[in-house]
Amino acid sequence: MRRVALATVIAAVSGYLVLLIAARALGAEGYAAFAVFWAAYGLVTGTQNGQLQETTRAVRGARISGADGPRPMPLNVAVGVGLALVVAVTSIGWAGAVFEWYRIESVVLLAAGVAAFGIYAGLGGMLSGLGRWGPFATLLIVDAVIRLVLTVIAAIAGWGLLAFLVMTIAGTVSSAVVVLCLRPARTALGAGGDVRVPELARNTVTAMAAALASAVLVMGFPVLIKLTTSGDLDSVAGAVILAVTLTRAPLLVPLNSFQGVLISRFVENRDRVLQALSAPLLIVAGVGVVGAVAAWLIGPWLLETLFGADYRLSGSTIAALTIGAMAMAVLTLTGAMALAIGRHRLYAAGWWVATAASIALLFIPADLEARVSIALIAGPLLGMAVHLWAVRSRSADHVSAERDGDRPLPAE
Repeated sequence: MRRVALATVIAAVSGYLVLLIAARALGAEGYAAFAVFWAAYGLVTGTQNGQLQETTRAVRGARISGADGPRPMPLNVAVGVGLALVVAVTSIGWAGAVFEWYRIESVVLLAAGVAAFGIYAGLGGMLSGLGRWGPFATLLIVDAVIRLVLTVIAAIAGWGLLAFLVMTIAGTVSSAVVVLCLRPARTALGAGGDVRVPELARNTVTAMAAALASAVLVMGFPVLIKLTTSGDLDSVAGAVILAVTLTRAPLLVPLNSFQGVLISRFVENRDRVLQALSAPLLIVAGVGVVGAVAAWLIGPWLLETLFGADYRLSGSTIAALTIGAMAMAVLTLTGAMALAIGRHRLYAAGWWVATAASIALLFIPADLEARVSIALIAGPLLGMAVHLWAVRSRSADHVSAERDGDRPLPAE
């Protein structure tokens, strides 16, 4: 677990450095274009995090129950290749609206990265489900280091935007590096799940549907800003996108790295998930409150000092975005809890309610800073309510079953 924590710190620091280098090397407008590709890649691979989450749940469930179901990796590989084909085939309908520069290259890179991420997600899920945190931490570190090293090289060489687009997807080769170098990672590929392939596929699709909504809010938000803003993105949009990314990183980067840990924790405490939620919830709330105060006081100065005069926002805007990041982090916690107890449909519903509400709020008649802040706070609050309802309904089902003298009802 200490290794996972260290890997999370390395990934977070690496992410900050990549953003800093890209912002300074590309300028506000160039960074906006880079951030949109980064967001599009994160939108699809964030959806694929559903593969990692369900693989973790299935493998951990098999360890607890002693089940010996089929291996999840072939399904994960098939999903990655299938999504890559979907990206390539459908790009004719959306690439022109999303990518302003290097449209063909962006589509090719995006499809290649998505295919490779299917393997990455499957490996990460099996390592998490087996509790092999050392190799899992190595997977995170190698991914972060590859991306950072290539970013530094691109900036020093002055290669421009296209090189930064290549760097975005390059970290996915970390799965191949880890499998080749670590025997525990190779043996993890043979781990089985607790359900048969059809049910595993249904659960994976449901988890990915929820992860898609999560990805829209977490990684794909710059794309929504682009689609809900008339004209090209200006320096204000670039500043807002950068601030959203920076305020989220201290909370969401660690949480994303700890998804396997969280789901394993909740699976092992299925009968008292609210108690299991309390500790990570207090940590997230504490970090969020301190971060919001700091953002109000020194956020504007820090943004302009580190990234330049083009990146100018008020302290209240940066503080509001930090509160929105805290709301997203809590929604991530409650979502992991709902998934772990087998409420797959309500898990997905919570994320989609949050996403739909946030998208709708981006259309309110207000300036960009206000629209984004309101959307990122109010949407996740509604999604949390759905996830908490999932826990309450499961408790009610178990109470009813025990009162009637029956076995507890199965998960969805």
